[in-house]
Amino acid sequence: MSKYAREEVLVVPRKVLEEIGVFEGIRTEGLDASVRKLMDPANHIFMDRAAAEEDPGHKQLIPYCIFRCGDRILHYTRGKSGGESRLHAKISVGVGGHVNPVDMGEGRTGADAYHAAVTREIEEELDLPEEHEHRIIALLNDESNTVGQVHLGVVHLIDLKSDAVSSREEALADLGFTPLAELNGAMFERLETWSQFCIRHLSEIADSL
Repeated sequence: MSKYAREEVLVVPRKVLEEIGVFEGIRTEGLDASVRKLMDPANHIFMDRAAAEEDPGHKQLIPYCIFRCGDRILHYTRGKSGGESRLHAKISVGVGGHVNPVDMGEGRTGADAYHAAVTREIEEELDLPEEHEHRIIALLNDESNTVGQVHLGVVHLIDLKSDAVSSREEALADLGFTPLAELNGAMFERLETWSQFCIRHLSEIADSL
């Protein structure tokens, strides 16, 4: 039986990525227009996750939420109970997951369903000390490996006043905050690929955020 049995996930056809412009790594140029295109419900399809993981003709839309407290970034080690075995034991700075049909409750579609998924994923994975707002700061694409080829990241940044954050899932192990400079230095090679892209980007624009 597939480890993704019975799960349906939101995807967009690869042609949507081609229409906004295929890129590698982080993109911030034309962000608002690109996000509107990706959030258009006319471009949204729900697909069996097992099939989606093997189909680079579609991109699973993944919120990738980064939590910052001062100059420190939240990170964790991906545990074996996580859904993506190809990322186990990697350090990640991104919290989030798939958009599922449940996120379309109360008639939500498009951006409303997507943001409902963001809220749901954060609440499922983390116990946060305070109310928070998240903003989309970039898109993330990586065609260099089999995970990246079937996913498209939407990078969110959430600023926290307190670091009193705890994990609600075993998949998020060794939760902690580390200065951005250290993540971009001694810890960089231990980061999963998406986190490397994000940490490099945050280091480049730290003074402007």
